Amino acid sequence: MSMVTERHAEELAQGAQALGVELSAEQRQRLLGYLALLIKWNKAYNLTAVRNPDEMVSRHLLDSLSVVPFVAKLGDSWLDVGSGGGMPGVPLAILFPDKRFTLLDSNGKKTRFLTQVKLELGLANLEVVHSRVEEFQPETPFAGICSRAFSSLEDFSNWTRHLGNGDTHWLAMKGVQPDDELQALPADFRLQSCDVLKVPGCQGQRHLLILRRSV
Repeated sequence: MSMVTERHAEELAQGAQALGVELSAEQRQRLLGYLALLIKWNKAYNLTAVRNPDEMVSRHLLDSLSVVPFVAKLGDSWLDVGSGGGMPGVPLAILFPDKRFTLLDSNGKKTRFLTQVKLELGLANLEVVHSRVEEFQPETPFAGICSRAFSSLEDFSNWTRHLGNGDTHWLAMKGVQPDDELQALPADFRLQSCDVLKVPGCQGQRHLLILRRSV
């Protein structure tokens, strides 16, 4: 049975260091505990297209940690839209115990998995919501809304417009820079910045697009 190995732990430690992300011993253990749950549940629940555990450290954990410097500077309440197997929401919740993370997905199997992750890792700052994004009505706007390979920028903006305001930052994690998607942005959204993410062990381009909304 493929589970977390010493090599995975070493890859995580070196990758985080390369990203400039400091991990405490407890954070390292929780990230590896999350990886173990992901490997275990993925067999039955098809949480992620990445089937090989040896690819999961770079493509899931380190990819999620690559946005840590951006999230660190922004607000305290975050929504991870279409969270799926919990990326980037779970790793970010582990890294920022003082920020609140809501992980939303319309797939019941995935939200059951995320609820199990919350319980087993003791993540008190994480909330799991089983809902379609268009139907989700939180009490207050989120400071940050992030998505990873969730949808086009146009759909991401339109579907989550009601969840933020003029102070909210929308973070879209993408592969190649999506110039065609930027052309289709709704009129009330603008691109604030586009940053290249260098993810250790990841082939191909990674970009983070930060969007703002004019109210």
